Amino acid sequence: MARPNPSIFDLAYEGNATAVMKLITEDETFKTQIDSNGRMLLHWAALGGHHELVQFLLSLGAPVDPQDDTNMTPLILAASAGREKVVTILITEGANVNAQTIDGHSALQYAASKNWHSICLKLIEKGADINITDNRGATPLHRAASKGNVEIVKMLLAHGNRLKIDKTDAYGNSALHLACEEDRNTEAKLLVSHGASLELTNREKKTPLDLCTPALARQLKALKEKPE
Repeated sequence: MARPNPSIFDLAYEGNATAVMKLITEDETFKTQIDSNGRMLLHWAALGGHHELVQFLLSLGAPVDPQDDTNMTPLILAASAGREKVVTILITEGANVNAQTIDGHSALQYAASKNWHSICLKLIEKGADINITDNRGATPLHRAASKGNVEIVKMLLAHGNRLKIDKTDAYGNSALHLACEEDRNTEAKLLVSHGASLELTNREKKTPLDLCTPALARQLKALKEKPE
């Protein structure tokens, strides 16, 4: 079966810059038109990682932070997809690094969850809130610790007192609770060695130790008792 003619949004996602540029030259209103998801061409070019097309659209005056029907911005999409060059361009052009979707997810939260270390670093350098919370109260540290993204955890911990290490989500869980529950041994030890509480109770009255394997619980207690 022959493929139907792709829309201009399809072309932007696929990175067919020549075709997109030609259509916009013929009708410049394309640069701000939206599709059925409320997305502009910039959303799709950013998600596809097509940095030259992103730069072209911005040079024509396309808005840098348009929101789709879930409040996703091009920066959030690019960060989630690991499109570092696009992230750099969007930040340089003034994109809001702390924009959030209707669920409260930010670019940093997605990047922390998906283990995009260099993107996390770039976002933080440009002012991303390391303690930003989604609608369920989860922070980038919650995301990284539960997923086992150890390098992201280390990077966040390097911010010392700026990082709210014991911040709890809507269920009363700290990042340490989640690391223990998912048996993320390395992450749990890092958190404890940086001062995370072993006594904090969640809404079910459970401490991180209650969620650990016996072996990990012993190791975490030994770390806490270790002299400074």
